[in-house]
Amino acid sequence: MEEIIIENMTLKDYYNIEDVLKTEFDNFWNPKILKEELENKYTKYIVAKINKKIVGFAGIKYNFSTVEIMNIVTNKNYRRKGIATIMLNNLIELSKEFNVSKIELEVNEKNISAINLYQKKGFKQVGIRKKYYNGIFDAVLMDYFL
Repeated sequence: MEEIIIENMTLKDYYNIEDVLKTEFDNFWNPKILKEELENKYTKYIVAKINKKIVGFAGIKYNFSTVEIMNIVTNKNYRRKGIATIMLNNLIELSKEFNVSKIELEVNEKNISAINLYQKKGFKQVGIRKKYYNGIFDAVLMDYFL
């Protein structure tokens, strides 16, 4: 597999993938919210690139006492290649810059591959938010201590 490059996500990166966000990427809010997140001074987003093509993106939000993982999204055609793992490792390193002791996240109970990734990395389930996703699926709440 080609080399995976991780960079800070810019608005230029956003505009490069804006037209394909709904077709090539899924499991994130929507393009408008992603753009707002990029403009927020308390968030940091990264992109994963292969041959200069964006194949994934991920972000965190600083909440003064914790960092929350907002998204880890991989292009549908590049899944199961370790890209999400690389981005998660980078998000954990970025989180250390905020001098917090905990990273939090919520994940759809149906997203078993993501739950397995987080557990493998050391995240622990700390709760459930009932019917959080579309009023149907529960959110699994997980924490990781730095």
